[in-house]
Amino acid sequence: MKRIKVTSERTYDVVVGCKWIDELTPLLKGRTRMGVVVASSLRDRISPLDSLDVDLHVFEIEDGEGAKSANNLELLWQWLGAGGFTRSDLLVAVGGGATTDIAGFAAATWLRGIDWVAVPTTVAGMVDAAVGGKTGINSSFGKNLIGAFHSPIAVLSDLSWLTTLSDRDFSAGLAEVAKCGFISDDQILEILQKNSLTAIRSSTGLTSELIERAVNVKASVVSSDFRESFAREILNYGHTLAHAIEVDSDFSLRHGEAVSIGMVFAAELAGVKGLLSPELISLHRSILSSLNLPTSYPPSAWKDLLPLLSLDKKARGNQIRFVAISEIGKTRRLDDCTVEELALAYERISS
Repeated sequence: MKRIKVTSERTYDVVVGCKWIDELTPLLKGRTRMGVVVASSLRDRISPLDSLDVDLHVFEIEDGEGAKSANNLELLWQWLGAGGFTRSDLLVAVGGGATTDIAGFAAATWLRGIDWVAVPTTVAGMVDAAVGGKTGINSSFGKNLIGAFHSPIAVLSDLSWLTTLSDRDFSAGLAEVAKCGFISDDQILEILQKNSLTAIRSSTGLTSELIERAVNVKASVVSSDFRESFAREILNYGHTLAHAIEVDSDFSLRHGEAVSIGMVFAAELAGVKGLLSPELISLHRSILSSLNLPTSYPPSAWKDLLPLLSLDKKARGNQIRFVAISEIGKTRRLDDCTVEELALAYERISS
């Protein structure tokens, strides 16, 4: 078990490899109520909560990005009100990134902020969504455009949740792990190159090390930049195009699958600008392909993707900004890309 400290507007631990119920129990001291927002597919797996000495309320929510809607947020507020939740009570999110995103936003906005705990049950949730205090929902204009910064008091990553995770979701989560490798930790890339996807999934040790390394990268970044100036923006490597692809595909692609395509696009864009070598562009494709992740998107989609890029949270005025790397671990912002350069980079990833 590894405890990784995050320091932002509050200090909290990300506990990797724990037994989530054991870590949660002490956090209930002095609390009257605990509300649990749980993904529908996991409802039957939270039965250990029934034995805890607390007034338990359960809100079951759909799996996936569809959960992050204004309608569901309104239902959550009504549920918290009906349950009589006060600032001394606790909200717990059990599920993937979509569950922790909307539950965290409900916690941020109920009574202007109550305590919450993230219990991520996917690789993506453990290394990305649950860490860092970003909470929110989607809108018809784009992903995560409505939200707040509101850190949990703990993130409890019990690896036993991953045993029932689909192969597709496991691979999708590793996209965020690979991202941390490209922007900061070359040891992550070495592990991914030396071990097959099957070997990683079958080894608790390898899975744990990759998750711990990715969390360390994110913890370091968000501890230095909680509200996202460029230091934190580096965590969005590949995300500018990824969020547009998610909207364009009506979220039929997993977030990590879209990020995989987005990272290859960002690498090609850096190549177009003369900032990244062909070898490192190729490394993006080889590592991500080895994880069974997509690295291309249909050419016909470009006309629809381009206007979506301007709605990215990193955009300023009419300027679309991208995170790029010039070498492993060396990031920079691209804010002077022409439409022609963007189109050329996209042409190189379209199929």
